[in-house]
Amino acid sequence: MRAVTARVTRASVTVDGAVVGSIGPGLLVLLGVHRDDTPDAVPVMARKLAELRILAGERSCAEVGAPMLVVSQFTLHGDTRKGRRPSWSAAAAPSVAAPLVDAVVAALRERGTTVQTGVFGADMAVESVNDGPFTLIIDT
Repeated sequence: MRAVTARVTRASVTVDGAVVGSIGPGLLVLLGVHRDDTPDAVPVMARKLAELRILAGERSCAEVGAPMLVVSQFTLHGDTRKGRRPSWSAAAAPSVAAPLVDAVVAALRERGTTVQTGVFGADMAVESVNDGPFTLIIDT
């Protein structure tokens, strides 16, 4: 599993002209599932995201109650080493990825994190105002 995680002052995701998720200060998480990922990766990713100390004062979402906006992003596993067209073969199939993304969101919520989401597989418009900017790539 891979997450591109940005500290934001605000972020939102829109599908078909309607905002389906939005947060104020917190983390925007673009989450990609690799074809080899298993449910074992879920608690690892949830812990890393909840306890990541990149908010003001080197604090985490778990410490300050900051929200997250989690958006599925299969393109994080795109391979651009050859040619001009990315290969998506490393990304998990939707039937595998969707339940794992949902499980990460559920695990974050179980930890007490307020989580907004996009819509898996939808054409989404994601807007964010990065704070810092502070952006990290997190792998399980």
